[in-house]
Amino acid sequence: MADVHHETVFFTGRVQGVGFRYQTLQVAKGFEVSGFVSNLADGRVQLEAEGATGEVTEFIAAVEEQLEGYIRKTERSAAKRAPQFTGFAIR
Repeated sequence: MADVHHETVFFTGRVQGVGFRYQTLQVAKGFEVSGFVSNLADGRVQLEAEGATGEVTEFIAAVEEQLEGYIRKTERSAAKRAPQFTGFAIR
């Protein structure tokens, strides 16, 4: 199977206990992306997304736009790799 664009994103701020993961899941429904969103023990939220480069980029931008009031810092890393996810989920 062909490689896909993959991004790992860490959101810092008031991102837990505010419906961040649920809202991210809702945003994901509008894009052709797979992956997950998860709370981390250190208070950050981790987002893993893969798909076509444009879809992943636009999806992350939409999450940042919708939840900008909660996000203080965003850390992103991208790579091409074999697909690892089916669908999008909260973990």
